[in-house]
Amino acid sequence: MTQPEPLSPDEVDDLARRAQTGDRDAMELLLAQVRPRVLNLCRGVLPYSDDAEDASQEALLSVAGKIGQWHGRGRFTTWLHVVALNSARTTYRRLKNLATPTDDAPLERPDPRTTSIIAGTRLDLLEALETIERDHPTLVQPLVLRDVYGLAYDDIATQLDVPLGTVKAQIHHGRKLARPLLRGGA
Repeated sequence: MTQPEPLSPDEVDDLARRAQTGDRDAMELLLAQVRPRVLNLCRGVLPYSDDAEDASQEALLSVAGKIGQWHGRGRFTTWLHVVALNSARTTYRRLKNLATPTDDAPLERPDPRTTSIIAGTRLDLLEALETIERDHPTLVQPLVLRDVYGLAYDDIATQLDVPLGTVKAQIHHGRKLARPLLRGGA
């Protein structure tokens, strides 16, 4: 399958607006346009290509089904980051739950100091995010959007519909909580 010519951010936003109105051709073009980006975002969270592909397919289904939730306040691609991140993290949780043994046999865990980086994914980071989310669910999304995906603070604030100062405070607090949970780091 050949990839479509990359569109400008304004053209992608326009396609998304047309897709929101029910234009099927626009939706097909939009999904084809964003598919490589979504797959790369999922690969940034999930270590194995098949898992990332599954998560990206789920994300694209979410885009198609929930495109009305993009309100046009920020770039469509910023909203897309959130959708892809949520899909990848949901896939990670599902796979983690499937891998949890149901009998009383002790779980043999690999040493995270030697296995924390697989195909560019830090498993200790995923575990740290899961731990933080239990007590501080509002901190994880801004932290990942900033520190993993490199989105600008103002883009995150627009996407999450919270004040810029709140986003900066959430990221700062999230970083403080994450540091002691990460292996081999400060």
